[in-house]
Amino acid sequence: MNSEKNYQALIEDKIFLGGAADVEAMVKNEGVEVVVDLRGEATGCAYPDADVEWIQIPLGDNATESQERLFKKAIDEVVSAYNSGKKVAFHCGGGKGRTGTVATGTLIELGEAKTIEEAEAKAKSIRQVIDLKPAQRESLLKLYPM
Repeated sequence: MNSEKNYQALIEDKIFLGGAADVEAMVKNEGVEVVVDLRGEATGCAYPDADVEWIQIPLGDNATESQERLFKKAIDEVVSAYNSGKKVAFHCGGGKGRTGTVATGTLIELGEAKTIEEAEAKAKSIRQVIDLKPAQRESLLKLYPM
C-alpha cells in the first residue's frame, strides 16, 4: 500500500475525498465505513478487500446530459452517512471534477458554505487539484440557485 496520503478530509475525521487509488488508504488509515464511488465505469469498489458499504453513483466526467439528479444523490449519500455517525469517503477516478462537485455540494448541505463560489473555494483549499468542469458547475447552479 502506498503510505503517502494523497487524500484529504473534507470534514475532519469524518468525511474524506480523493481518487480511486486512495480508497485503500482511506479505509485502512481512517476507518472509513461507507465509500461513495462516483465512477460510472466502476464495476466494484476501488479497494475490493474493503469491508465497507460501497455505493456507486455512476457519473460521467464529460457527460452531455444533465446529471444534477445523480450529483444530488451522491451528495445526499455522503451527508446521510455523515449524519448517521459513519466515516464516509467519496471519490471518482482522479478526485478532481466529479469529486470536487460533490465536495462543493456537501459543504453547502452541511452549512459549511453559503454559496457555490464559497464552497468551491473551501473545497479547493482542502484539495488543490479540484477542477469543476462547466457542466458540473451548471449542475450545482441548478441544485443550489442563489
